[in-house]
Amino acid sequence: MATGADHGLKKIVWQRIKDTLIADCRKSEVWKILILDHFTTRLLSSCCKMSDLMSEGITIVEDLCKNREPVPEMKAIYFMTPTAKCVDAFINDFKPKPKYKAAYVFFTDYCPDGLFDKMKKNCAKHIKVCKEINISFLPLEAQVFSCDNAEAFKSIYSPNSQDRDQTLEMIADQIVALCATLDEYPGVRYKKDPNLYYGKKLAELVDNKLARHYELDDNSKKKGKTQAQLLIVDRALDPVSPILHELTYQAMAYDLIPIKDNTYEYKLKDGAKKDALLNDEDELWVKLRHMHIAEVTGQIPKLVKEISASRGEKKQADDKISIGGLSQLMKKMPGFRKQMTQKTVHLCLAEDLMSHYQKNVEKLCKAEQDLAVGADAEGQKVKDPMRTLLPVLLHPHDTTDKIRAVLLYIFSLNGTTAENLNKLIQHVKIEDESGYILNWKHLGVPIISTPSMFSFRKQSRRDRSDEETYKVSRWTPIIKDVMEDAVENKLEAKDWPYQSECPSAWNGSRAVSARQKHKGSSPDDLRSGSRLIVFVLGGVSYSEMRCAYEVTHANKSCEVIIGSTHILTPRSLLEDIYNLGKQPMESFTIEEDKP
Repeated sequence: MATGADHGLKKIVWQRIKDTLIADCRKSEVWKILILDHFTTRLLSSCCKMSDLMSEGITIVEDLCKNREPVPEMKAIYFMTPTAKCVDAFINDFKPKPKYKAAYVFFTDYCPDGLFDKMKKNCAKHIKVCKEINISFLPLEAQVFSCDNAEAFKSIYSPNSQDRDQTLEMIADQIVALCATLDEYPGVRYKKDPNLYYGKKLAELVDNKLARHYELDDNSKKKGKTQAQLLIVDRALDPVSPILHELTYQAMAYDLIPIKDNTYEYKLKDGAKKDALLNDEDELWVKLRHMHIAEVTGQIPKLVKEISASRGEKKQADDKISIGGLSQLMKKMPGFRKQMTQKTVHLCLAEDLMSHYQKNVEKLCKAEQDLAVGADAEGQKVKDPMRTLLPVLLHPHDTTDKIRAVLLYIFSLNGTTAENLNKLIQHVKIEDESGYILNWKHLGVPIISTPSMFSFRKQSRRDRSDEETYKVSRWTPIIKDVMEDAVENKLEAKDWPYQSECPSAWNGSRAVSARQKHKGSSPDDLRSGSRLIVFVLGGVSYSEMRCAYEVTHANKSCEVIIGSTHILTPRSLLEDIYNLGKQPMESFTIEEDKP
């Protein structure tokens, strides 16, 4: 059955859920209720639609933590995280009187013995199945996953953290769950750097947990390493990419437009407001999201025609409409209406973005790019970064944009003097909010230069002088260099130590240059090659997500999957950085005050 989840990682996760959670319950033909917690609701929403569930015999989906009417004649499937809150809610459904005929319980991850014993003691006679299916991550896109844990940023990087080790353990479990879902046992590497504290620790945890997982696998024989490599990257490796204004469609939209839960609110010509969901179900969004904004508006009508043609919905204008022809036309109408809606949505969004660009962003981009790249559009080296920064500070840009420019200036120098920093903070008028800049030190990013740092050498970048770029989009995220070097087997072992050895797939025999041209291949062909999994500790930006698709497209023999604790926007990252300096109670109060 073709579902709404025919998108790489999402398809794999949905198939795993069908093969475990649904297959165990399919033996009886009775319709069932599916009960989910907050995380599993997000998980299922990311990889299937209600119609997919209906076709598998699920008639009602309920919230575990809300009051529900008893349906004693129906069986219930519980898909939940193994937490005390979820287990207590489950027990309450069967005590004193059962709400459902029977329970099929599936945990996203390992259930601690204490919680399992508590369930067994209270509800054993009602539980028909109890399994751990090991899917504790969100498949956000075909090649992107998330641990759905924005709070991890503070837990890992805050100097006041009380739960750093616990958080790293949890993230390691989620990475292992991803590898298990992909049926991969990868070699693990991490970036070695005295300023990057936690990548090595996470790599150790993941490697040990992978070894234990595949020793304890259901198969009697121990699984060997597969054709996969896992790179653990710390956010501090590239502080530039999530801060500058990115002009590809998806990254620009999430930076400049208030999009919440992937929902974009737009206005029709009559003034009416409508919501649109930006996800893999929107074919136009998938085709447009990695394009530069300069190309998007012109591509929308062309891509709508392509999508129509691929579905066989293109009709000649002189077709005669018979009764049968009209019937066929009526069947195609929902698809046609959907395409027209998508076209309207993206024309509105592109117009919104261009309005922001012309009003404000265009003036910022040249300075940002010069600071990030270290050279102007003609290739001339920036000799005095302060001269590049000054026009931004003197222009009435909003404070956040000025903070972003100041940070790019500091990153370009690998730190500035305390005296210069104080002047910049005063100029931007953030004396009481200097944490937006100073707190980067907790990530290991140099903010104030010291005599010992004069020997600091910036990492070398790949030569991209032969690649066509827009003058306002010359910066390439460092993660793309890393991905290409990994695929071409060019990562130096001294900079990227092996936590565990990688299999022969990564000894160069299957490495393919990112610059070589290849014939097209299907996703199944990709899976016959090797996989590169990149995990960014501390959040990943939309521009870095795009790189996974670009490198995969250029290297048909290797599929790149990228994931992180959470997805970043420039503003959300700045708030995360600022909150690192707050005491636990202060941060709690801020969270409570948010709408």
